Amino acid sequence: MKFIVGLTGIGIAVVGAGLGHAQDINPIKPIASERATMSAAPAEQPTGASHALTASDVDAWLDGFIRYALPTADIAGAVVVVVKDGQVLTQRGFGVADVATQAPVDPAATLFRIGSVSKLFTWTAVMQQVEAGKLNLDEDVNGYLDFKIPAREGKPITLRNLMTHTAGFEEHAKYLFVRNAKDLIPVGDYLKKWVPTRIFPPGEIPAYSNYGATLAGYIVERVSGEPFDAYVARHIFQPLGMRNATFDQPLPPALAPHMSKSYHVASGPDSPFELIIPAPAGSVSITGADIARFMIAHLNNGQFGEVRILKPQTAREMHASAFAGVPPLPAMALGFYREDRNGHEIAGHAGDTETFHSDLHLFLNDDTGLFVSFNSLGVEAKAHMVRSQLFRQFTDRYFPGPGPDKTSLPSAESDAKLVAGTYIASRRNDTSFLRIATLLDETKIQALGNGLISVSELKAPGGALDRWHEIAPFVWQREHGVERVAAVVKNGKVQKFGIDWAPFEVFQPATGPYAPWNLVVLEVSLGVMIITLIMWPTSALVRRHYHQPFKLVGRSRRLYKLLRLVALADVVLAVGWGVLLSLLEKDISLLNDPINVWLRLLQLIGVLAFIGGVVGLVNLWHVCTDRARDWWAVIGAVIIAFATVGMAWIVVGLRLVTLSLQF
Repeated sequence: MKFIVGLTGIGIAVVGAGLGHAQDINPIKPIASERATMSAAPAEQPTGASHALTASDVDAWLDGFIRYALPTADIAGAVVVVVKDGQVLTQRGFGVADVATQAPVDPAATLFRIGSVSKLFTWTAVMQQVEAGKLNLDEDVNGYLDFKIPAREGKPITLRNLMTHTAGFEEHAKYLFVRNAKDLIPVGDYLKKWVPTRIFPPGEIPAYSNYGATLAGYIVERVSGEPFDAYVARHIFQPLGMRNATFDQPLPPALAPHMSKSYHVASGPDSPFELIIPAPAGSVSITGADIARFMIAHLNNGQFGEVRILKPQTAREMHASAFAGVPPLPAMALGFYREDRNGHEIAGHAGDTETFHSDLHLFLNDDTGLFVSFNSLGVEAKAHMVRSQLFRQFTDRYFPGPGPDKTSLPSAESDAKLVAGTYIASRRNDTSFLRIATLLDETKIQALGNGLISVSELKAPGGALDRWHEIAPFVWQREHGVERVAAVVKNGKVQKFGIDWAPFEVFQPATGPYAPWNLVVLEVSLGVMIITLIMWPTSALVRRHYHQPFKLVGRSRRLYKLLRLVALADVVLAVGWGVLLSLLEKDISLLNDPINVWLRLLQLIGVLAFIGGVVGLVNLWHVCTDRARDWWAVIGAVIIAFATVGMAWIVVGLRLVTLSLQF
């Protein structure tokens, strides 16, 4: 089982940490949300010749692209909207909103959940309050709160940190989804339950945070004096005429009948309406026609028709680069993130719930917007690949660039060897058992020879690893493409690397409990424990068959039995965590208080596994000092000691035992 740490969408995630434009809410599952989208490389390459951006050309292209993609990926339905020069160029519904009834997707009436694209409304609300003089982007956010966010290294966080995802919060995984509306809690209560640990100083490392976005929404609520969802409805949705848009959960009665069903795969059962506690980070339900109005307003620097929701300078500030995690790759803007391609300035955002997957892109200098949302994850999480392909092929078709850079650097071979290694995402949880997810989802860079590298998460649609060649010092471009990855190197050591379509996080060298040798220790130790457990009854049966007595007595006998009980505890611990993480991967709503009893049970077994390390060392000392034992006994004691200490280290290093049940 593979995990990705990072919530994608409601933005993670987990667990997990995808990339290609996604921000998933789930910090446990392989996104295929965020990082899984990293595997989407464009099928057609940018050329110098563009197609005319007309409704007829876009419609013909979409008919070929989407109508093929949906059944191939086992996706039920999609909505695609393109705006140009202040008007809707085309808005299309594809497939069905309900497999059972075969109701078609209507771009003007069918509602889709847009996950973390919802954050763009939250950030717009923040900037409205900045314009009103009630908020300052560079002031300590504690001045706006009724609880305290602790400082790190004496530095508070600001709204600018929240908007660029540089507040330094670790991933927050608990209390994201609930199954019943009665279990929804006010945003303020959610935020106060547990403030995620600040694992980075503010303003230094981008690490995507649903908690941070929710905190911003709560600040808007407090300074405006209006409930957050009511504020957005009054100051954004209503002025723009967005009658089919809401943060409300469950949906208002007038909108509920128009909500698209959602699916993991179209050939499977539909999923329940997803209830999201950190609503400002991802709870919007909306039609394609309504989000078109929002895109037009932002492309027109805050104005839609006669209505203005932002001042021009404010809108331009939101779209401009604000923090670059790995220059020269695109940067975080204020809430948006830059996706510049082919020399065109693009600001966008992706969003994912468990079943809905969306992308919004604003071509800032071309007065063009593209929005797409799917109501299914698709087979093998293909929705991420499809939406990524859609954006890149749209860009290359209508806004082409010069094509791949053929530069070849003399230092390519040595630079490839320097950057080769194992890395972990900055978007992660560092203080709980979710360290397991990070360890199991590490990214590997390999030097392939001839100055080329590969990145384990970055694959072509067919599944083959992409190859990257160096076009500038520590900047690589995909062979036969224009995507880039880059590293920051200081004093001959890699500090971090990034991917050009994911400025909301970086990747750092895997050290300490995340170093690759930890997996080796885990696998070998667990293997020894399993063999020990199997040999326990087997050796007893063999002795019984040959009428041989058990020769160990006294302390040796007691240690022998204790070590078999330790082996049992270690195996049960591994199986228990495997089962729990598998369940969480399938249903993130389990990440609430009912899970606490199971966590405590696993932690109790973890304590026994830790004590087992002491037992293994005591046994080793006893065997080595007992002259009656032969070398085979010593070798066996050494192996057992290694395994028990190895499992004890895994318990400590991966935080499988903690005082707190927050994560």
